[in-house]
Formats: sequence, structure tokens, C-alpha cells
Amino acid sequence: MKIGDNFLGFAISSKGLSIQRKKMNLIAENLANGNTVRTEDGKPVNRKILIVKQKETPFSNSLNDVVSTIKLSTTNPNHIALPSNFEVSTQQSNGLEFNVKEDTKQGDIVYMPEHPDANEDGYVQLSNINTINEMIDMIAATRSYEANLTAFNSSKQMAKDSLDI
Repeated sequence: MKIGDNFLGFAISSKGLSIQRKKMNLIAENLANGNTVRTEDGKPVNRKILIVKQKETPFSNSLNDVVSTIKLSTTNPNHIALPSNFEVSTQQSNGLEFNVKEDTKQGDIVYMPEHPDANEDGYVQLSNINTINEMIDMIAATRSYEANLTAFNSSKQMAKDSLDI
């Protein structure tokens, strides 16, 4: 029998904090490369996007795990004896998949015949990174991070207050 995390609020908030941190790092990278025309490979610079997906777990398996943790045998009406197959699970997978995708939308094409990356007609394809959109995404990620931090602190306060009972 497995006993999961007693502080589920901590785990949920930490997942959210981790996701928003990774998202802010990608946004910062996009902003840093916003005025770059070409990568070292000679390809145009594309915007990077974080894709977060929950790993597929059948509901019945999760339900069976929960039901099996509830079944405890008693040897005395005043005591609870743990079953022989009792184990504490301290290492849990977070159940998330992180993928970084590149936005394949073409950037603006500008006439700059003096630019070293200009084609034979004098046009340069700029990156598809829009600074305004990136800043809006950064503000949204920052607010989500703050919301998760507030939820984490609330869970911490509830756990602390429960010790005072």
C-alpha cells in the first residue's frame, strides 16, 4: 500500500511554480533573441513556446490506489495496525511532460540591401518574435507564478496552524 503526499497543496503549487518559471525563461530567451536575424546554423530565429501536457493515467488505476490506501486493519479498537505491505512513497513523478516547440510562422520580410543576411533581391527575413506579445506573456506568467506562490503560502499556513490544534 502506498501513502502519497500528505501535503497535496504543496505539490500542486510547486508544479505550477515550476511551469511558470520555465515559461518565463523561454520568454526571456525570446526577448533576448528578438532582434537576431539568423541563428548560427543560418536559419531564421523562431519564437519558442512551452507546451505542458499531463501524462495520461487511467482514472481506474488512480482510484484503485486511493481505495487501497484507505483499507487499514485494526487489532484493537483504539489502535490502527498498518498492513504488512505498507510502504511510504517519497518519490513521485510529477505527471507532466514539458516540450519546447518553435513557432513556424514566418517573420516580417524587410528590404535592407546593405544587411549581410539579405538575399539577392535585398530582402531580409526578421524573426517572428513580437516584443509586445512576449511582454504580455511575461506579465501573465508572472501573475500565475505569484498566484501559485500565494496558494503555496496558504497551504504552508494551514499546515502550520494544524500543528497548533
